[in-house]
Amino acid sequence: MTIRQSGVALRRVASFLKKRPTLEERLAAGRSLRAAVPLAQHAQLNPQDRRATPVEILREQARVRHPALIPIRHARMLQSAFSFYRGGAAIMAMDLDHTPRTNIQVQLCGDMHLGNFGFFATSEHRLVFGINDLDETLPGSWEWDIKRLAASAAIASRSLGKDRAHEELCVRRVVESYRRHMFQYAHMGYRELSQQFIDQKAIAAVIRREHLSGDVSRHLSTMIRKSRLRSNLQALEKLTDLVDKDRRIIDNPPLVEHVEVGRLGVPVVSMINDGLISYRDSLLTDRRQLLERYRLVDYARKVVGVGSVGTSCWLLYLEGLDEKDPLFLQYKQASESVLAPYLGASIYKSQGHRVAAGQRLLQGAPDIFLGYGEVHKIHFYIRQLRDMKGGIRIGPEGIGARQLPSYCMLFGMALALGHARSGEPALIAGYLGQSEKFDDAMLRFSRKYADLNQKDYEAFSRAIRAGELPVSEVF
Repeated sequence: MTIRQSGVALRRVASFLKKRPTLEERLAAGRSLRAAVPLAQHAQLNPQDRRATPVEILREQARVRHPALIPIRHARMLQSAFSFYRGGAAIMAMDLDHTPRTNIQVQLCGDMHLGNFGFFATSEHRLVFGINDLDETLPGSWEWDIKRLAASAAIASRSLGKDRAHEELCVRRVVESYRRHMFQYAHMGYRELSQQFIDQKAIAAVIRREHLSGDVSRHLSTMIRKSRLRSNLQALEKLTDLVDKDRRIIDNPPLVEHVEVGRLGVPVVSMINDGLISYRDSLLTDRRQLLERYRLVDYARKVVGVGSVGTSCWLLYLEGLDEKDPLFLQYKQASESVLAPYLGASIYKSQGHRVAAGQRLLQGAPDIFLGYGEVHKIHFYIRQLRDMKGGIRIGPEGIGARQLPSYCMLFGMALALGHARSGEPALIAGYLGQSEKFDDAMLRFSRKYADLNQKDYEAFSRAIRAGELPVSEVF
């Protein structure tokens, strides 16, 4: 197994009798890596002369996706340079492969940007904040996630029409928070770290410590309240209606619609039933028993996200005792990570297993219904749809320019916690140190990548106008 495939997050311990390095030894090992990869080198961005164009990459991805949904994906990416960036994880992976790395391995999110955070419930039904989209997760060097997150802060600031000072503040807040919290996590005992979550109490502590404005505090309180209200019963009221005395998911084509026959010519109901049986075997015994008490009532294809559009995603409505005991699950296709061509294939044969394992490593205590399966050689994973889940939006009806720098601190903190859970925080903390050298490098990198993303977005927009890529009026 290559070092790119093994990773600290997945390496097996050969013996429990062997003495582990001390904290000081691990911090020193991290510091020693600066000789090989100086902190300032992370400002480098060296796109290759024969770099694939965004149009070529999007066409290649479309080749294995549902053709009728591809125009919706393009329409969503066309909304802004930030929206384009959200859908372009494969584009940036190509560029990150030519940047310096320390090879300190963690479980990477793989598609890290400001819109990939939100609130969700732990297995104990505790509302926490963290990374909430792990479709591209894979072990790799920690820099890939922080570089993609920092660049997204610069791009989001520009998309909100702000100046370079605001852009710099957003990037620095992300990186400084990541660096400072990594140092904090490095000094925690491993059990303490495993029980660490960014809950309402932790968020309140950040607000007090950083003297954040009342505007930010009110905005966070509103998001927390809305997330707490999102439940299976709320989904029942919003997503279903009575049809001849039976509950059915409301159609909203092409974004939500009932489909009877899948792309492989197989009846969808058989595919979903067989998939649920396969998925059941991935659950722990108590959760498997809980699942088996529910009956599938209805299902519909649902278009979600930006980068995922075109892959198979289904909304499943199940009932327990009666309609007052609903369960809504999201059944989502899992394809090979966009990082795999550069970091190596996953150790898991099932791509759904890859996503579920990555989610457990990065989130710590995810959804009790998180699991995976395979049907007709298509890999997928399943999780609850609305169990206290609330996503982050940048722009209108979401986080505005005024609140964004404060939120950037939470984003950096959440990424540091995920990396600390899945890797060796002392190595990263030792390497980063407590100066602003890495922050300075990330600001230069982020601005360069924001410029490159803008050029890619303009090329993509020209291809749309020229009719080279299909686009939908519905998105």
